[in-house]
Amino acid sequence: MKVVLIGGGFAGLKIARTLNNQKGVELLLLDKYNYHQFQPLFYQVATAGLDASNISFPLRKIFQNSKNIHIRMANVQYIDTHLKEVHSDIGRFHYDKLIIATGADTNFFGKSSLQEAALPMKSTVEALQLRHRFLHNLEDALQLMDNKVALEKLLTVVVVGGGPTGVELCGALAEMRNLILPKDYPELDFSLMKIYLIENNQHTLASMSEKSQLQSEHYLKKLGIEVFTGVAVSDYDGETVYLNTGQNINTSTLIWTAGIKGNVPNGLDESLIVRGNRLKVNRFNEVIGIPDVYAVGDVAYMETPLYPHGHPQVANVAITQGLQLAKNLLNSSKQIPYEYYDKGSMATVGRNLAVVDIPKPKLHFGGFTAWLVWMGLHLFLLVGVKNRIQVFINWIYNYFTKDPNLRLIFREFYKPKQSIYAANSSDTKNTTTI
Repeated sequence: MKVVLIGGGFAGLKIARTLNNQKGVELLLLDKYNYHQFQPLFYQVATAGLDASNISFPLRKIFQNSKNIHIRMANVQYIDTHLKEVHSDIGRFHYDKLIIATGADTNFFGKSSLQEAALPMKSTVEALQLRHRFLHNLEDALQLMDNKVALEKLLTVVVVGGGPTGVELCGALAEMRNLILPKDYPELDFSLMKIYLIENNQHTLASMSEKSQLQSEHYLKKLGIEVFTGVAVSDYDGETVYLNTGQNINTSTLIWTAGIKGNVPNGLDESLIVRGNRLKVNRFNEVIGIPDVYAVGDVAYMETPLYPHGHPQVANVAITQGLQLAKNLLNSSKQIPYEYYDKGSMATVGRNLAVVDIPKPKLHFGGFTAWLVWMGLHLFLLVGVKNRIQVFINWIYNYFTKDPNLRLIFREFYKPKQSIYAANSSDTKNTTTI
C-alpha cells in the first residue's frame, strides 16, 4: 500500500509514527518544511522566551531508523484524484491512499488590507519575523524620543483575537514590558507602550468555561493590558487600527490571531469545502465522495453526535484522528469510527497565571497550580528529549532571572519598505535607512 501523506504537523507525525516499519506499507511524507513545528509555543519564540530550534524537530531525525518512511520537501500544487497523483514543485507522486494533513493558516476573512499589513503567527518563520519586527521597533524608537506621537505608535502593540494564542501572546508581551525592556532601553518611557487585546466575542477564551473567561480577563488587566471585548477590527493600514466602534488605535504593530482556515490543496471538489475552508469527511476521516482520500486535523470537518458542528481545531483532535486513521489503514477488516473525548483545555497568561478546565469531573482551577499543569503538558507533547530539556532549562532560568537572553536581531529578517525615521520626520536631509 503506497500512502502519500501531506503535512508533518501533529496529525501527520502521529500517522507516520504509527505506520513506521509496518509491513505492507510504504509512506511518502511531503512537507514544505523539513521539520515538525510545535505550534502552541510560537508565541514564546515571538517574545524571545525560546529559541526557534527548541520547538522544532527535524523530520528525518525522527525517522532515521525507518525502513518504509520517505520524506520530501515539496510544495503541493495540485491533486489529481482520477489518476491518483499528487503534483508538486519537485514532481508527481502516485498513491494508493492519500492523507491530507495540511493543517490551517491565518484567516483574514477576505480583508486584503489586513493581510498585507498585519503580522500572522502560524509558523516558526512568522514567529521569528514578529520577534524581529518588535525588537527593531524598539531600536527605531531610540531615534524618535523627541516625537511622542511617533514614539507611542512604534511602542504600541495590538493583538487581535482573544483565544489561547492571543491571550498567551499578550501576557508574554506585558511581562517583557514590565520586567525586561526598561532595563534594556532605559532611555525609553515604557508608560507609552500600550498593549491592546481586541476580541469580537463578549469574553476572551470563548471556547472555555465562564470562570476561565473571567479569570483570564482579570489576569490580563492585572498585567496592564487593555482588553476590548465585543469589538471587531474594521481595517488596518499599517499605521492605524480602525475598530467597528469608531475608535482608532495608532500602532505600527498589529498581530492577527483572530481566526484560522484550512489549507485545502487545489484539485478537490469545491462542494466538499465547508465553513472555515475545511474538507468534509465521514466518521472514518474519508473525504466524502472521493475514494482513497482522507483528511485529518484542522483541515478536516467531521460531524458526530457529540460534535454536530465539527471538532475544535486543537492539537489533541489532530493527534487522536491521526492515530485512529492509521489503525484503520492497518486493519481494514475492522474499521472503527472516530469520536473525540475532550480531556480538557488550558491557557496561560503569564508567570504563575493560567486557567485549566477539565470536563469530567467538571473542574476549573487557575493560578500557580494551573500554570504548572500547563507547563508539564507542553513539555510532554514536545518532540525530542533534547528539546524538552532545553525548554525546561529555559523556563527555569527565565522564571528566576525574569530576563530571557534571546533578544537577537538578524537583519535579513527585517526589510522595511522605508525608514520609520524618515516616515515620521519632516527633515529628510539627514534620513538614515535602517
